[in-house]
Amino acid sequence: MFSKTFFAISAAVALAVPAAAQDNAPRLTYADLVQLSDGTPLVIRAEIRKQAQVSPERAPGLAPGFARLYVEARTGSLIAGTVPVGEELKYLVDVPLDAKGKVPKLKKQEVILFARPVAGRPGEIQLIGTDAQLRYSPELENRLRPILADLVSPQAPPKITRVSDALAVEGTLVGESETQLFLDTVEDGPVSVTVVRRPGQAPRWGVSWTEIVDQAARPPQAGTLEWYRLACALPQDLPGTANLAQDQRARDLAARDYAFVIDQLGPCERTTD
Repeated sequence: MFSKTFFAISAAVALAVPAAAQDNAPRLTYADLVQLSDGTPLVIRAEIRKQAQVSPERAPGLAPGFARLYVEARTGSLIAGTVPVGEELKYLVDVPLDAKGKVPKLKKQEVILFARPVAGRPGEIQLIGTDAQLRYSPELENRLRPILADLVSPQAPPKITRVSDALAVEGTLVGESETQLFLDTVEDGPVSVTVVRRPGQAPRWGVSWTEIVDQAARPPQAGTLEWYRLACALPQDLPGTANLAQDQRARDLAARDYAFVIDQLGPCERTTD
């Protein structure tokens, strides 16, 4: 049914996917879907046509309570991708056993796959990680498509790598201050966060994705790629090495404003690894 060559090439593929569950789509968060989609060469809608259980001795690294399956599927559509795919797909996936300890029957089930092609093996793909096979639904596809579009947009916000500098300056009035946070990115593009405090007013903050530090910049809306880049990349506490203020009062103010930003962003909730 399938060749030894397939297993020789695909053993590492399965090890990269320890627990791709089938009914996890409803619980996946926005951050989960971005993490699955970001940089993934192929996002495919497919229908499972055949499955075969891989024997335990040929499934290194298989977690207890799971079965490793060899799957043949028919491509329904390429939702997103940088490489072409054929009509027929082959891949390995680890799935949880059911309550009776049996392997679930996936034939005719529609799925969404997050994958990369296997070099030199047309028609074979490698799932990119945990939960990389999801049960298809129109609702899931509708959630995915704007994320995929945002990721490839020329205006897509860059990936944040670290907080490079933070500087707080007090104003002339009691309670007046401004803190600027400068962030490094993968693309070396400038990103800055500004927190402004005025007496008798709630603190205001915003993020600028250009070289211009704009005090009129606004916070990103939750559930957007801008929000994800900050909420899911910034450390919980301001790194001491990034705090450029010399006196302790200014350093404390920078740390307080950083904590304020983190609180305003809210948690980066993930259900996947």
